[in-house]
Amino acid sequence: FSMTASKDRVILHCDMNGFYASVELLEHPELKDKPMAVSGDPDNRHGIILAKNQLAKEYGVVTAETIWQAKKKCPQLQLVRPHMAKYRYYCGLINAIYQRFTDMVEPFSIDESWLDVTASQKLFGNGKQIADTIRETVKAELGMTLSAGVSFNKTFAKMGSEYKKPDATTEITRSNYKDLLWPLPAGELFGVGKATSEKLRQAGILTIGNIAASKKELLISLFGKQGSLMWEHANGIDDDPVSLYGQQEPIKSVGNGITFRRNLITESDIAIAVKGLSDTVAGRLRQYGLKACGIKVDIKDPYFKVISRQKQLESPTWLSDEIASAATEIIKSSWRKEAPIRMLTITGINLTDQVFQEQLSLFGTDIEARDKAEKMELALDEVRKKYGVHTIGFASVMSNDLGIELKDPGSSSNKSTVSEGGRNKKAK
Repeated sequence: FSMTASKDRVILHCDMNGFYASVELLEHPELKDKPMAVSGDPDNRHGIILAKNQLAKEYGVVTAETIWQAKKKCPQLQLVRPHMAKYRYYCGLINAIYQRFTDMVEPFSIDESWLDVTASQKLFGNGKQIADTIRETVKAELGMTLSAGVSFNKTFAKMGSEYKKPDATTEITRSNYKDLLWPLPAGELFGVGKATSEKLRQAGILTIGNIAASKKELLISLFGKQGSLMWEHANGIDDDPVSLYGQQEPIKSVGNGITFRRNLITESDIAIAVKGLSDTVAGRLRQYGLKACGIKVDIKDPYFKVISRQKQLESPTWLSDEIASAATEIIKSSWRKEAPIRMLTITGINLTDQVFQEQLSLFGTDIEARDKAEKMELALDEVRKKYGVHTIGFASVMSNDLGIELKDPGSSSNKSTVSEGGRNKKAK
């Protein structure tokens, strides 16, 4: 099947509805007609809601609120503990269904994927027909629903899946995207988070249409490279390809670094910096489904002298505490205690995608505590994915005066890099 250069691609974005809750209801059919939610420890009233079914949503229960807040809205709310291994299993089943229609399936997270069905239309119909068939197939075979976006690029396909929920298909075309998307608030543009949205508001840019109508140079002056991408995406310009399933370019390392507003001069400064950077690195490792077998730290002093040190870990990790601990050990062993630090970069190296087959240390690895930490950090990912990176974080990092901020993807302030196939590039 050949395409001319002028022919638009047909991209789908499929996003499961209430994925965690839907999976739990498969094994708890008795809760199907009751308001239920997946949460942290049900015995801890300060635990948070990770997902909820439609009935709980109708009571006003929202993701990321505490259990006691949810119970106040809905006293009869039924709570179920999360089971991450089970969600990954169903993720595999869902992506296997997608692959019946195309081999160009690119998972974006545990419950959403892009599909390029351009070359599949002669077999399965147009993009909307394929999306509807996929929705019906997933519902019939797995008992779950999804929302799908259909468009000519990945950005608009993603926004289409968000446009109408649950169990719906939204088609965003070259003829309707200005009517559908441009009136929406600027923060609704894929990739624009809370901090960026606020900065746009301060500049008088309130809607996606305002972004599209702005001078590209203005956005670049405000946001750097992210400003250029923002303008292009608002105007429907996005040629990012959908990868073949399982054949995304391998990521060699994931790092995050920052030049601080002031030099790090105390152990407390260093601890805050390491915690903030490690949190970002760990989150991106989990996003890519990878663990680091080693940690590298780059340190620059006020005179621009740089050292780089690394160490191997006893067990691969994607947990922020373990990354921070290793980075702290490196700094203590290789940097004079009284010497100021101008810039710090922490990088996960020697990555592995065998995330469930690591060899645990024989010397006291607390498997139960590690499993609990993993569930907590995966829960953080879900909250941040739904409500933005600023929603939840570590208090010491969020109130710092060093210039460390939880950044929207693509922000140019913190130097976040991903090395793929030996080439470094900014994380999207």
